[in-house]
Amino acid sequence: MLDSRPGWCETWEVKILGIETSCDETAAAVVEDGQDMLSNVISSSVDLHTAYGGVVPEIAARSHIEVIIPVIEQALADAKTSWDDIDAIAVTQGPGLIGSLLIGVLTARTLAIAKNKPLYPINHVLAHSYANFITSTSLPGYQLSSRAPGFPFLSLIVSGGHSQIMLYDSHNNYNILGQTRDDAVGEAFDKVAKILGLPYPGGPSVDKTAANGDPTTVTLPKSKLDNPYEFSFSGLKTAVLRAAQEMAGKDYTLPSFELPALLTDGQKADLAASFQKTACETLADAMVKAEAEYKPKFVLLAGGV
Repeated sequence: MLDSRPGWCETWEVKILGIETSCDETAAAVVEDGQDMLSNVISSSVDLHTAYGGVVPEIAARSHIEVIIPVIEQALADAKTSWDDIDAIAVTQGPGLIGSLLIGVLTARTLAIAKNKPLYPINHVLAHSYANFITSTSLPGYQLSSRAPGFPFLSLIVSGGHSQIMLYDSHNNYNILGQTRDDAVGEAFDKVAKILGLPYPGGPSVDKTAANGDPTTVTLPKSKLDNPYEFSFSGLKTAVLRAAQEMAGKDYTLPSFELPALLTDGQKADLAASFQKTACETLADAMVKAEAEYKPKFVLLAGGV
């Protein structure tokens, strides 16, 4: 459990079962003493959504129903933990897809009543930052810092549905310095991937394609807002569409779904690289300004893009 004093974590001997169903992934984990990850089980329904080029809320919710109990049981088994050892349950209460959230919350509430465990609702955007407080695990494949962040810290949260900069002075004492005014950067990646005819999810597809492109080929605009810590990616997305239409023959009436067949692999790579460079620079520029103004002890990067 996290200490209220600025800077550090106090260790209590507790084991928490965490349940996450905010979007298309069903996840459960057991964490001990607020910092030691004993298990982390994730079931993704991404293959079900690929044909649609994005997450379909009803399909995501149905997938959660099918797998949530097996995922929880596997998390307990991997942690070598029984229900008698679990001190409390934490569950994502939002933000997210309402149907997906309902499955997780209803399951967690039912288990809390049946097993007589305290239940804690969690804002999953805040949880992105607090993933950096996980400092130890025996699970393979994880590279963790051995030291938890100290206060104050800045956190850049970049996910499919959220892009924001947050300043934490202490636990539960934070301010949102800025956030996207329209598309989150993850959503922009997905939409650019569609324009280029790349598979969903857009983040890894654009990144892989961009590796073969020249990021200086196309000059794309960066948003200029009155708040230097806020973002806008809708204009960038539209600029990619216009650049693709120009490459495809300067026909600005071409619908986006016709463009992939008219672009070469090299053009797609250049557009992907130019977009990714501009999007990342937009985020980095804002964080550099925030770091210079607020002088935090730590800068955290969090999210799923």
